[in-house]
Amino acid sequence: MSSTKSSKAGKSSKPAKGHDTPKLIAENRKARFDFYIEDQLEAGIALLGWEVKSMRDARANLKESYAVFRDDELWLIGAHITPLTSASTHVEANPVRMRKLLLHRRELDRLRGAVERDGYTLVPLAMHWVKGRAKVTLGLARGKNTRDKRDSIKDRDWQRQKGRLMRRG
Repeated sequence: MSSTKSSKAGKSSKPAKGHDTPKLIAENRKARFDFYIEDQLEAGIALLGWEVKSMRDARANLKESYAVFRDDELWLIGAHITPLTSASTHVEANPVRMRKLLLHRRELDRLRGAVERDGYTLVPLAMHWVKGRAKVTLGLARGKNTRDKRDSIKDRDWQRQKGRLMRRG
């Protein structure tokens, strides 16, 4: 009796919904060049409907953006989300508006301490989808000076050259 039951329980040919890898929307590569990233964390982001549609089409840009505390809340400033041409006509789309970042109170308090006391900066590193929700990866960063940037360029060039030499044999 029990041996005739379907053996498909828990074994689906399709991947489980929501358990796929995060899909990248936008990346801030310059942040890794301009800053030492000492810690990373993921924050939710409060969006409007037209912004979600634009982000599904990967129309976001994180260059020149940063996160700042205002009234015990964390806000993303300078992130540009280009509105779709087919967006709603009754909504005035502001592509660079301030967007609220969603974190637990404990995380906010820890970040506020690091930013205000220790002189760190909060820099968005990437935007991606996790289980259908937009997330921002924030980096707790300390700025590099020009000398450090030159060293980064020199190291990157050496790694590229070393790879070429290894391929040639």
